[in-house]
Amino acid sequence: MSWNPVLDPQTPTGDQVDLIDTLIIPRARDLGGFEVRRALPAPKRQMVGPFIFFDQMGPAEFVTGQGIDVRPHPHIGLATITYLYSGKLHHRDSLGTDQWIEPGAVNWMVAGHGITHSERTDGDLRRAPHGLFGIQTWVALPKDHEDRVPDFEHAAKEALPVLEGEGKTVRLILGRGWGETAPVKTFSDMIYADAVLEPGAAIPLPGDHEDRGIYVTSGSVIVAGEEYAAGRMASFRPGDEITLAAGGQGTRLMILGGETLEGPRYIWWNLVASSKERIEEAKEAWRRGDWAHGRFSLPPGDDAEFIPAPER
Repeated sequence: MSWNPVLDPQTPTGDQVDLIDTLIIPRARDLGGFEVRRALPAPKRQMVGPFIFFDQMGPAEFVTGQGIDVRPHPHIGLATITYLYSGKLHHRDSLGTDQWIEPGAVNWMVAGHGITHSERTDGDLRRAPHGLFGIQTWVALPKDHEDRVPDFEHAAKEALPVLEGEGKTVRLILGRGWGETAPVKTFSDMIYADAVLEPGAAIPLPGDHEDRGIYVTSGSVIVAGEEYAAGRMASFRPGDEITLAAGGQGTRLMILGGETLEGPRYIWWNLVASSKERIEEAKEAWRRGDWAHGRFSLPPGDDAEFIPAPER
């Protein structure tokens, strides 16, 4: 999930991000009986617009008494969004936020200088079988917002713009697209949308975003004669006119992209920054563990444990 203990050795950091792949096949990871498929960062593509991390979570089914326990862990230099198709997650952070994440809603956590959070399926949810399916992403912050004060913003499903008609339903999660703007404040120009298309339905990608990509969650989508199955991410050249058409079973996909940042980002564990020095400072602050006076504190109500920093 947003806890990222190990990156592939081939994952690009710093200046090693010149190559661009038009098709990304996510890497599957088993997090103790719960599978995620990681599309970003990829060996030949670090970001799509400002999106630097992209995980498909599940679909997973849990028996009574089981669930997810992502203990408190730190972030810097990014904003996170967990978008659920089904299930619930309990979010707590060091700002004091205590919020259940539910399908179709936006929970936008801006780490900035530093924040700590946990994600669990706990409480009454574990008293019966339950499932979880969704997408978790990180958005890298521009340099002039990397050290901003942390923040959290929630927008209910009903607050998001929805475009419907001709066999398609598109919910705009972040940014702007098709003449609409999502309510959550972002710090660079972007687009992030959940699109459901019936068989044969088509939708154009907005052409005024610098960088654009899609991730197919179910079914398949046809672009310029090429068909992309579920579990694939495709990125497109700036300025090309792109129309997406659903395959024979229909499709659900995420549309993402936006303004590219001033340069590549360094990634270590859950920390994202424009320089190695920022990473080292945050790494040391977490390892010191001075929760009362240091850079990081633990979430109120979930401060009995935390994830230690990896050794490497």
